[in-house]
Amino acid sequence: MAGAPSMIALEQLAAMPAMAIAQAFAAGQASPVALSEFYLSRIEAQTSPVFLAITRQRALAEAAAAEQRIGAGTPASCLDGVPIAWKDLIDLAGEPTTAASALYRHAPPAAADAPIAAHAAAAGMVCLGKVNLSEFAYSGLGLNPHFGTPINPHDPQTPRVPGGSSSGSAVAVAAGLAACAIGTDTGGSVRVPAAFNGLVGYKSSEGRIDKRGVFALSRSLDTVGPLARSVADCVGLDIVLRGAVATPICRRALSGLTVVVANGIVCADLEPAVAENFEASLRRLEQGGAKIVTAPLKPLDEAARLAAEFGTITAAEAYVEHRDQVDGPDVTRIDRRVVARIKGGAAMRAADLITLQRARAQGIAALRRQLDGALVAMPTTPHVAPAIAPLEADDALFHRVNLKTLRNTAIGNFLNLPGLAVPNGTGTAGMPTSFLLAANGGEDERLLGFGLAAEAAIRGEA
Repeated sequence: MAGAPSMIALEQLAAMPAMAIAQAFAAGQASPVALSEFYLSRIEAQTSPVFLAITRQRALAEAAAAEQRIGAGTPASCLDGVPIAWKDLIDLAGEPTTAASALYRHAPPAAADAPIAAHAAAAGMVCLGKVNLSEFAYSGLGLNPHFGTPINPHDPQTPRVPGGSSSGSAVAVAAGLAACAIGTDTGGSVRVPAAFNGLVGYKSSEGRIDKRGVFALSRSLDTVGPLARSVADCVGLDIVLRGAVATPICRRALSGLTVVVANGIVCADLEPAVAENFEASLRRLEQGGAKIVTAPLKPLDEAARLAAEFGTITAAEAYVEHRDQVDGPDVTRIDRRVVARIKGGAAMRAADLITLQRARAQGIAALRRQLDGALVAMPTTPHVAPAIAPLEADDALFHRVNLKTLRNTAIGNFLNLPGLAVPNGTGTAGMPTSFLLAANGGEDERLLGFGLAAEAAIRGEA
């Protein structure tokens, strides 16, 4: 008779992808309660301001229920018992939603979970708490003067930015404080912190994942997405967040994939290691059977030009969301860098916004025709995570670096391109670099299916 399965050490388990953790639970090699206790102890010992609220009582109750279900052979989902963290834009019952702003530090607690959090609870996932972000989710760098800035864990010598706005979501996973985390992405806020922290980040198409109960920045462009350790984790979380029970997504052979590399602005002015790792990733994909095509993609360059000339839809909508705050006496309580970006929306004319909206629709249609099922590849960010100190000391430098950090990802939001950021090596100071694969809006299942195979090739595991 076979003996009992060997248990996996908690330190090892906590560093595993979420889907692998769920498989360990199912095999009797790990305990949801023990892992949740392990994460909670780590979180409570942290000095970096990653978590803004810890839901210990809820977590342990959910973990105990999951352990009972899994022991009975009736798991609630493919991620039953797996601990998860939530960006503090997302309502959790009994907790304030602060948007990492001093204005909402003592907001009334939410009456109910946002639908995405309710779906995760129904799927048996264990809620560890709420994590930090750029105030109002309006920065690609992740600095926060009110709650502090979560430090990127990849450089023990020089404090570096975590990426934003889902800064706490990324650091929670990268630092081993959670198996996975949920963020939002309006201009790159899932993909950038994933890139800077060596994680996989998935920006969903507009409308794919419910955003009710999520604090808004731009109601047109806001999307919800996971930060995790693998594309498979993102597939599982896509199921959970949508309240689905299964998925048609399966790994697609690279021989059926055409990748278009845009030879315009998205590949310009890259750090040398970012460029080298991007080219190496393309070679691995080609060796795996993908067809690589370099071609001009005019809608991408046009999106960048329009933002420079007219402003952005995000800025215009952010001003509408926060007009009372930035035009009133509370403005001095808001991060000055966030205020500057929101005020940029106040300066836009109606004609500017209408021009952007019409150009957006035209660009989306043109890109759909040109790609015809192909995926787009680009570096997720043009550089690795920069040091914090110079950015804190110089607002002009902060704004220049922030815009460059968001350059490629924001184009994807403007054109409604779902995207997968996949780690593809290291650059300056051993910091992670990242490869971005994107699809036309609504082609998430195609993107994730090819993403499963592309990740293996990029990581040299194919």
